[in-house]
Amino acid sequence: MAADDEVSALAYTARRVRRHLRWARTEGVGRLIEEDRLNPVDRIGTALAKRRWRRRAGRTPGSAMPVYLVGLQRSGTNMLVRGLDAAPEVEVRNENDSTLFHRFQLRPDPVLTAVIKRSRHAYVLVKPLCESHRVDELLALPGLTPGRALWVYRDVDDRARSEVAKFGDANLLALRAIADGSIGRRWQGQRLDADAVELIRAHDPQRLDPHSGAALFWYVRNSLVFQLGLDRRADVLLCRYDSLVADPAAQLRRLCAFLDFPYHPRLHAHIGPRQSHGPAEHRRLPIDRRVRARCDELTDRLDRAAADARPETTKAADSG
Repeated sequence: MAADDEVSALAYTARRVRRHLRWARTEGVGRLIEEDRLNPVDRIGTALAKRRWRRRAGRTPGSAMPVYLVGLQRSGTNMLVRGLDAAPEVEVRNENDSTLFHRFQLRPDPVLTAVIKRSRHAYVLVKPLCESHRVDELLALPGLTPGRALWVYRDVDDRARSEVAKFGDANLLALRAIADGSIGRRWQGQRLDADAVELIRAHDPQRLDPHSGAALFWYVRNSLVFQLGLDRRADVLLCRYDSLVADPAAQLRRLCAFLDFPYHPRLHAHIGPRQSHGPAEHRRLPIDRRVRARCDELTDRLDRAAADARPETTKAADSG
């Protein structure tokens, strides 16, 4: 499996087109438009609101706070991006922003710092999902206002189902490349310690189905929260997607308190309060038994870490 940088521009574009066509067939054109924010009316309205804010209350370049939205693909990060993009004081740099990203991966750090430094917004929201393993390094970049990070995670079954629907067996192929040592410098294999590589090999990705592969990839990437000590950092907040869709107002208040950001209902106007897709037993995929056990254990650990941060941030939101 070649790295993206080794694929020609034509082959890369063709692959993206095929992926979008498959996504449109399985999820509907409306979902594709929402996913990629293709509605020009929404985009123009958002741009005008931000321009008005810069004229009225624009900040001095160099003072913007970077906010890194990280985690794992297909975990609901676009829902948060859309909400925070509704706030005019936030400049959004999503992973399809060619100034800051190349094929969904961050350009060199000097490019990132330059983009943040020249912003006249109060916050610059960056979504470097492929660099989630570097979030501690991104938070330590010199010359910037101290930043924050939001690590989003999602129910493993829902995430695996969404991943396979859009990207097929991409996660499984990455695990196989990690196991056999051919992953090279691709992002999927970055900052994995020897224990993580051995765990992948022990689960024999050659025999796993795509959903089980997506679940094991979920485990490996979300384990970085604890491997990197992010659960102990005051500048990192764990956000569970399932909690966000179940109670948008409460979760956005919590997030705003963490960012020291003014809460407004428009931040979650696009989210209809709902439960996840039904009772857990109806949503569970036939994931490999050993992978399932690992994922259930990590889910409990992530939930406990997220809950530990809740009282302080909720109190701050209420006092605001």
